[in-house]
Amino acid sequence: MERKPRRIGGGVAGHPRAAEEGESLEDIEVSLLLEGLWRHHGIDFRNYARTSLRRRLRNAVQAEGLRNVSELQALVLHDRDALDRLLGHVSVHVTSMFRDPTFFRALREKVVPLLRVHPFVRIWHAGCSTGEEVYSLAILLEEEGLYDRCRIYATDMKASVLEQAKAGVYPLDLMKEYTANYIDAGGRRAFSHWYTANHDNAIVRQSLKRNLVFAQHNLVTDGSFNEFHLVLCRNVMIYFDATLQARVHRLIFQSLRRFGVLALGRREVLDHTVHEEDYEPLDPVERIYRRIG
Repeated sequence: MERKPRRIGGGVAGHPRAAEEGESLEDIEVSLLLEGLWRHHGIDFRNYARTSLRRRLRNAVQAEGLRNVSELQALVLHDRDALDRLLGHVSVHVTSMFRDPTFFRALREKVVPLLRVHPFVRIWHAGCSTGEEVYSLAILLEEEGLYDRCRIYATDMKASVLEQAKAGVYPLDLMKEYTANYIDAGGRRAFSHWYTANHDNAIVRQSLKRNLVFAQHNLVTDGSFNEFHLVLCRNVMIYFDATLQARVHRLIFQSLRRFGVLALGRREVLDHTVHEEDYEPLDPVERIYRRIG
């Protein structure tokens, strides 16, 4: 007698739901890996933009000499060193001193005057990576005579990049590029004043570290930890899907005092976000906004 196919979990045995919905095997592997990272390590990439994430996971598979994402999952769930290497592939750390000079010029001209009215200024640099832009901000505030009454909280989800940021040591051969950025950003003295050359490295001045606090913070899972006059979250949310972007915007809104300033990246906008009506533009081109709601 012919047996009818057995239904399992709403589907039909031999005809998996994935096939019906067009989900590839790699999509399933990626979802399982992300769920495993969240449940075992507390690291949540589940709402990162999948196209970019898949590409980075493929790079990680290739770098580890593995065949597929399933093998990568088995490795990172059991090997902490492999997990750290994976975070290096998945986390994006593209940065430089005075990156986007016109942004720093706008910060100097349009935001610094607003910060001057406060006796003490709290700044959150979210997703600070290896610290180049944090030190750029410290230099700008020092040149404006404002740094002594500022505290910059620089956060990132990855401990290893924070260690690099704390050290403040960068390749000397990048200083020519950084000097050009600094000049274009309205720098007021020789850029070499702000670092010491040591063999092949440039070491930022120790005085720039005096009002910096580097700490781990995950925008995906962690909450607000202070009230800030300025929040910089630049070129971070472009890697998030709409759900995660909405969560981060809520977090930033909760962390920003009224009339505080939010700085986003050039490819990030407030349009159609949950807090679109709660800000007014200070510089729409450079994506600098002031909270009014």
